[in-house]
Amino acid sequence: MTRTATITRTTNETDITLTLNLDGSGLAQVATGSPFFDHMLNALTRHGTFDLTVAATGDLDVDDHHTVEDVGIVLGQAFAKALGDKRGITRFGDALVPMDEALVLAAVDISGRGQLHYEVSTPIELIGTFDTTLAREFFIAFVSAAGLTLHLRSLSGDNSHHLLEATFKAAARALRMAVALDSRVSGVPSTKGSL
Repeated sequence: MTRTATITRTTNETDITLTLNLDGSGLAQVATGSPFFDHMLNALTRHGTFDLTVAATGDLDVDDHHTVEDVGIVLGQAFAKALGDKRGITRFGDALVPMDEALVLAAVDISGRGQLHYEVSTPIELIGTFDTTLAREFFIAFVSAAGLTLHLRSLSGDNSHHLLEATFKAAARALRMAVALDSRVSGVPSTKGSL
């Protein structure tokens, strides 16, 4: 079973082509025009052991918002498509990731219901051109399009770079666990019979 998807989305604000392989080895080819965001997508890919290719252009002369949000939408759509009917997946995943003084918890349920519960206390500032508030916007777009319930919570930390990197890595590790195929699961892991 190949769990891959390619999605293209073009609007007046962004033009994005994205390919995702859930059963990859952590290879990323990411170009969004936002260096810190590229760094976060690389971390998500590496620690999720996905393969991800993203070619995105957007109205960065305005700011990074549209590009970050739209990449989240497209990644979520690719995630949902690559999962298919969700047969045999583990479904739940969690991770606790430290990065120096920062410590972030992630827990995910591939539930079919897009919900983000985000309590990551980052100072509002720019990291390069990346507004730290955009991390939340990315995850809202991603979980809504993917149909995931995702909890992200910082337990400690005060450096924005460390907090956001730990957040993306924790999300990646939780997603890696949740999408893993479990040979003991027959069908869809839900008493309802569908997700």
